[in-house]
Amino acid sequence: MLTHDQIWTALDALASKHGLSASGLARAAGLDPTTFNKSKRLTPDARQRWPSTESLAKVLMATGESLDDFVALVGAARPRSGATVPLIGFAKAGQGGFFDDGGHPVGAGWEEIEMPALDRGEVYALEVTGESMLPLYRDGDVVIVSTSEPARRGDRVVVRTTEGEVTAKVLKRATAKTIELQSLNPDHADRTLDRAQVAFMHRIIWARQ
Repeated sequence: MLTHDQIWTALDALASKHGLSASGLARAAGLDPTTFNKSKRLTPDARQRWPSTESLAKVLMATGESLDDFVALVGAARPRSGATVPLIGFAKAGQGGFFDDGGHPVGAGWEEIEMPALDRGEVYALEVTGESMLPLYRDGDVVIVSTSEPARRGDRVVVRTTEGEVTAKVLKRATAKTIELQSLNPDHADRTLDRAQVAFMHRIIWARQ
């Protein structure tokens, strides 16, 4: 049985084979450059989105690969029992150079940590330092954060402000102008941020404690 992860991994492998990024592969096939972006592999309500047969046909034509070649790449993309996830500490995440303008992890300063395979789009890991997130997260705990899954009221989220502060909170309410956040630690006050103050907000999907 084909899996969502196998198909997208095969597309990434096809792009790499021809010296292209996912967006470069889409562009070469005459598609919108964002067609194969990791952020497009899940719908806003976290359902899996699969590439269309038309887009696959255009990719094969553009690269000169056959369907058999692509099937071989799919076969090589075996489901993994675990995965390597980029890891950085909360304090370091507030520094420049670790996220692009869209909130995706970039740069060479990330470490790596093995985690169970999570077919949840692009994810990264943050290591908790200090006691500001007690009693939920302790010093040394690691939270796994998705850049693509939408955050809803009651979700635990990681928020990075435009001033470089990175914190984990509970999303209480989001409007067009403000984001209301509840602190995990009752000793710390809740916060309300203007949308203009928020560089990104990502949903916490898993934790290793």
